[in-house]
Amino acid sequence: MIFQNLLDPVLDASAKAFPHNSAPMRRSQIGGQGWNILRGDLPFPVAVIRQAPLAANLQWMQNFARGQGVEMAPHGKTTMSPQLFQRQLQAGAWGMTVATVTQLQAAISAGARSCLIANQVFAPNDLAQIDVLKQKHAGLRILFLVDSLAQLELIELWWLSNPGAAALEVLLEIGINQGRTGCRDHPGAMLLAQRIKASQAVTLCGIECYEGLAATGNSDADRVYADGLMARLVAVAVDCDAQGLFESAEVLVTAGGSAIFDLVAAQLTPELSKPVRGVLRSGCYVTHDQGTYKRMMGAVASRLGCSDGLQAALEVWAAVQSRPENGLAILTVGKRDISYDQEMPSVLRFCQRGQSVLQDAPVDWQVSGLNDQHAYLRWTGAAGEALQVGDLICLGISHPCTTFDKWRWMPLVDEAYTVVDAIVTCF
Repeated sequence: MIFQNLLDPVLDASAKAFPHNSAPMRRSQIGGQGWNILRGDLPFPVAVIRQAPLAANLQWMQNFARGQGVEMAPHGKTTMSPQLFQRQLQAGAWGMTVATVTQLQAAISAGARSCLIANQVFAPNDLAQIDVLKQKHAGLRILFLVDSLAQLELIELWWLSNPGAAALEVLLEIGINQGRTGCRDHPGAMLLAQRIKASQAVTLCGIECYEGLAATGNSDADRVYADGLMARLVAVAVDCDAQGLFESAEVLVTAGGSAIFDLVAAQLTPELSKPVRGVLRSGCYVTHDQGTYKRMMGAVASRLGCSDGLQAALEVWAAVQSRPENGLAILTVGKRDISYDQEMPSVLRFCQRGQSVLQDAPVDWQVSGLNDQHAYLRWTGAAGEALQVGDLICLGISHPCTTFDKWRWMPLVDEAYTVVDAIVTCF
């Protein structure tokens, strides 16, 4: 795969929201076209990233991690955008996290040389590709998770059939009951760690967990839960260290989703006999949202005692396409364009047809449902009756991951909604 095809691909009108009458062009040329969202230069719907909040989020999160004495390896599966990966690395991230071996290429193309696969790897073609990538890129580190003897046995079968392969770097995963992957108890984790130590196919480099699944936004409950999980993780790390099971020069201790990252960050650097590198893997912070993570960030800000924090940078713009009855407008956006897995989009602002003045949406404007290509905007007050076909509606999202995966590209806009740059995604 040619890196230019990921970093600066050619885009054309086959991608939704790309202007119909524009000639194909490289991504890097888009910011020079002078396109403006409010002027209608791009067809609707269009997902945009506001540049100022994006920059602020990158700086805020990096400053937070630095203040906790830990590193950032942002989870790239949120955006799968090499251009955003580059910005995260330029802001100071130590590396990138991905979910699959396929996603590694985007992280490597962006310049990451420390890559965490926050998942179990065991398929022969995936293991072979890790070996190929490490041979191709000098200094590249790729670590993945192990949580069972069954997985380890599959890795060893592959390694034995590939005598030239180097040992693979792995992290022992600690999980929670009724959760996803990860060792469920201390004895099982230690047995697996000892078995990894005895294997020539893998090298134990650290400990990992993911705390986000049970986060609620209630600080008291979340603190009890996070402290319990991290105590288990640290206990395994201490015992592995005491038994000499870590074979790397430093021990990686990693956790951190996007909901209660502050509750685990301070616990990622336990005192061991070897240097410890604590690593946060938060991903959604890069654009944040106006729903789930906004509420979670409110609790984080309260715990940290800060008034500023992450800002919503991702929006989806649509047009009113029909006013079929009182109290209802149909918008040119649907399930193919915007996230709905956690809650319906929120209505943020509107702009009347032919104007460029933004107005805040009344509080009674609500998206009540989505079809594949349509949204139902409803209201109870009188203000909504002034909406006309062609008016523009700005929608906020909840859970950025499932909006990003619906777009091949997104424009970056300034505060006047002029397009100043663009990113692409590679889901």
